[in-house]
Amino acid sequence: MSAKIQSVTAREILANRGNLCLEVTVTTDSGAVGRSTPETGVSTGTYEATMVLDGGPRYGGMGVRRAAENVQEIAQALIGVEVSRQREIDAIMIALDGTPNKGRLGANAIVGVSIAAAKAAAADAGLPLYQYLGGPNACTLPMPIVGIGTGGRYRDPGKTRWFKPSYEFIAYGASNCSEAMEMCWDVRQALGRIMQERFGPRITGYARLNDLGNLLKHDAELLEAMTEAIVQAGYEGKIGLYFDAAADCYYEKDIDRYVGIFTEGEKNRDQMIAQYKEFVANYPVVSIEDPLHEDDLEGHAMITQELGIEIVGDDFFTTNIERLERAAAIGAANSMVLKITQVGTVSEALDAAHFALRNGYNVHPCGSRGDQDSIADFAVALNAGQVRAVDYNRLLSIEAELGRAAVWPGKALFKGDKQK
Repeated sequence: MSAKIQSVTAREILANRGNLCLEVTVTTDSGAVGRSTPETGVSTGTYEATMVLDGGPRYGGMGVRRAAENVQEIAQALIGVEVSRQREIDAIMIALDGTPNKGRLGANAIVGVSIAAAKAAAADAGLPLYQYLGGPNACTLPMPIVGIGTGGRYRDPGKTRWFKPSYEFIAYGASNCSEAMEMCWDVRQALGRIMQERFGPRITGYARLNDLGNLLKHDAELLEAMTEAIVQAGYEGKIGLYFDAAADCYYEKDIDRYVGIFTEGEKNRDQMIAQYKEFVANYPVVSIEDPLHEDDLEGHAMITQELGIEIVGDDFFTTNIERLERAAAIGAANSMVLKITQVGTVSEALDAAHFALRNGYNVHPCGSRGDQDSIADFAVALNAGQVRAVDYNRLLSIEAELGRAAVWPGKALFKGDKQK
């Protein structure tokens, strides 16, 4: 019998992006403690579980005091439950909430407790989280995907909500996480120099490309510079390009067009696919995330077949097993972003991840919604092979713990005929 939950508490704290989020703490009668810090997202899918925010003038309505209060209701239902009984814990919260989207108590409250309970259970068992979740075969080091910023701004965001697409490097030609991070640091420095030469002192040596604003005429200019940086740094054939198109942010349903993505003007689905083909033909692109709007199931199947690379679903899947089932039936996308906050509990997220893996999809854990210190553990537990928005120090700690037992996946991990 494992330790039992003794207390569950929550408070409002500042999140990594400067917004507010919950900090949820689960403590057991053995003294084991787990903490979780779920955040709201930048690009959010329509089909995600609903986070409870305070509204009103305080912090632009983004406060989470209501969600913190809801954690106290959850606590009353969980005190005395064995902390290792993850599915029971999650099922109790889902039933207590009573809505299809976790909108009463809030996905932030529920997922905060769920992840904190998993961490407390691992601590009680005396195991690192990745081993507690994945067992003795959890040994694959995830390749870190390292961001450099966003492309140009080709229209007022308006309905598009957020600044996307975002662009990143992945050093698949490294031999371990430490080397991959060094390679990405080198290539980011090279990119910073290239962008300074082209656009002047506004661009920093760290290539914080959010400063580009409207300097670009086409995001192809950025992809070209990133490709040149890889060559200048001496890593040609060892580093690839990953980008999150977040195309739904630019999709205008009333005209069935994507407006202001990659360049000025409107694009229909065929033009979007043609643009992606051009990117893949001209630059070392290994993965594209959310290339079309979240309801275009047929389009995602087409683009997966025609591009021959890894096509990743984030807003498209929202870590939801029902959406994965529909996609798998017609071959739409071939990789799934794992964000536990999207679905709301550890159990549901792992169910979606295991379904994806059984059906030949990659799984791509991402800590952009908080809990960056534990997303590396989930990646290793699932032998996922890649990770994004991660606590690099945690990643290096896991690398040191695994030692010679660690497996490095390399480029063979990526899906698609053109990766071989």
